[in-house]
Amino acid sequence: MGDTVRVIIDCAAYVDGKRFDIDHDAGALRRWESDAVGPDCGADGAFVWLGLRVPDEQELGEMSAALGIDDVSPSEILKPHRRPVLSIDGLDVQLVLRTALYDDLDEEVDLGEMTLLVNPTSVVSIRHGKASELGPVRNALERDPERLQLGPMAVLTAVIERVVRDYGPALDGFENDVLEAELDVFSEVHRQPVERIYRLKREVRQTLVAFDSLQDPLKRLIRAFAKKLPEELVADLSEAVDELDRAVTRAQSLSELIDAALTASLTQIGVQQNNDMRKISAWVAMAAVPTMIAGIFGMNFEHMPELGTQYGYPIVLGVMATTGVVLYRVFKRSGWL
Repeated sequence: MGDTVRVIIDCAAYVDGKRFDIDHDAGALRRWESDAVGPDCGADGAFVWLGLRVPDEQELGEMSAALGIDDVSPSEILKPHRRPVLSIDGLDVQLVLRTALYDDLDEEVDLGEMTLLVNPTSVVSIRHGKASELGPVRNALERDPERLQLGPMAVLTAVIERVVRDYGPALDGFENDVLEAELDVFSEVHRQPVERIYRLKREVRQTLVAFDSLQDPLKRLIRAFAKKLPEELVADLSEAVDELDRAVTRAQSLSELIDAALTASLTQIGVQQNNDMRKISAWVAMAAVPTMIAGIFGMNFEHMPELGTQYGYPIVLGVMATTGVVLYRVFKRSGWL
């Protein structure tokens, strides 16, 4: 039972910036929603934050209904998304973020999902994947009651900041492997890392699409709530957009670096093949003369030059050896060997 995956990671209500634990079931959520964070209390900044990890449709539907989130489709929310998605309906927000964690062993960027359902009295965070755990985010907010008093949008802003901030470490790990591959291109190792470079190229393209496609949703979110949110939240969202811009620029630079490494690797392969062909040609040329002489004098004709000469055989061997030595020196001097 110790390996059982918990669907509800954490669940608590926040009233005046203070935490109140809630039992992990839909009935408890429903009671809190109606008694403590209903419409009459929502204006004071009271809300529920429910953290889920990989729920099924039934579980998500029950929890959403208990919090009064009725206009969502669990099947649509849980469907995998290739790109970030933003939906705004009045004060209700549905945002899908792509999380990123670099797996150095497999040299892959694990792209997960973070879905946030936000309304004036509740936040539901749904995490798929290993990246961007929200425990530290929740703890940091709970140490700052004034920020929690700003309501669910404060949670939304903090989660966005955490997800975007995690893009940096993912790019750090990726950059290290890209630089290693670039060094391999110009190393003395005969084999070029073309396969590794192509794999890194595919990963950086997928990562760049995930990062770049988040820019528009975040900018639309700021435009929609710029006049409704406190200035500090708008400033934090703007800073997250700036950090995302830097991550996108860095991913683009890594993509260009991989392109350059791939071009250099293919050029190195061409140069190596050319060197190999010159060496083969040189050895063939050196072997051709002795082969031709041996072929001629091996025809067993009665009237051959060396047959009537005592030193004919050594002379022929000497000519063959001398020719080989001369050709070897010529090819060595010209760089073919």
